[in-house]
Amino acid sequence: MKIAITTTSFGKYDRLPLECLEKEKVEYILNPFGRKLTKEEIIDLAKGVKGIIAGTEPLDSCALNNLPWLKVISRCGVGTDNVDLEAAQRLGIKVYNTPYGPTLPVAELTVGLILDLLRRITQMDRELRGRTWKKRMGNLLHGKKIGIVGFGRIGQKVAELLLPFGVEISYFDSCKVSCKSPCSPQKLKTLLAWADIISLHLSPMKEMGPIITEQEIQLMKRGAWLVNVARGGVVDEEALYDALKKGHLAGAALDAFDKEPYKGALCTLENVILTPHIGSYALEARVAMEKQAVENLIQGLSD
Repeated sequence: MKIAITTTSFGKYDRLPLECLEKEKVEYILNPFGRKLTKEEIIDLAKGVKGIIAGTEPLDSCALNNLPWLKVISRCGVGTDNVDLEAAQRLGIKVYNTPYGPTLPVAELTVGLILDLLRRITQMDRELRGRTWKKRMGNLLHGKKIGIVGFGRIGQKVAELLLPFGVEISYFDSCKVSCKSPCSPQKLKTLLAWADIISLHLSPMKEMGPIITEQEIQLMKRGAWLVNVARGGVVDEEALYDALKKGHLAGAALDAFDKEPYKGALCTLENVILTPHIGSYALEARVAMEKQAVENLIQGLSD
């Protein structure tokens, strides 16, 4: 049995997930580029395979129609917005994900980025490495109003980690949230105008474009901060650049981008923290997530 592993670094930090495949006599092909694959590269790499362990690369109807032997897609991650689920269902392809693995690492990264933004740690680190000794005034997290957009597992974990800092948290979610939380819901426009910090934890809606556009950014407080560790495409990056450049927003941190690897204008701004889509890249969580992706794949192929 042959499968393709299209994520960028599967098994790099611990061979256990690969050993699980080998134990089941599964032959695998690894991503040879160490980056997000294009649709054409996926089709070429996955010719003749029955399963794919996938990252965030595009598995649209065109790609799936060109993989006639494919029976299972096992996402190593939460979101399946990069997979055409209707096409998969039509073609009889089972789709799995690992909904719990990324929750804590993404939530911890979010808290770290917020603290970094407020205390301007990365900015001063860059300056000091350039031999500039300059003490910049930061801000306390304590007492801030935090708006969480998308209140699923990760959004709720972010709230849980932030509450001990003495913050006030509200959230927006397009779906009804069934959890016990001290945080109150608000409409999106109201939340954007209310919060000092906006943290995004939702997937983009297919074919609807960014959820945070120039209009939404202008609703935010002058001097507010924006964090996106969700998905590329959620934020209009050009509008965000303009708001940061003009001083409407104090700063932003992004871990996901519309086009990756990101090389855009945000790289030129000092008040921005950029990381290369590493939300789930905490060793313990990453290995557990890869192992779960393998288990899902094997289950799907054996059913």
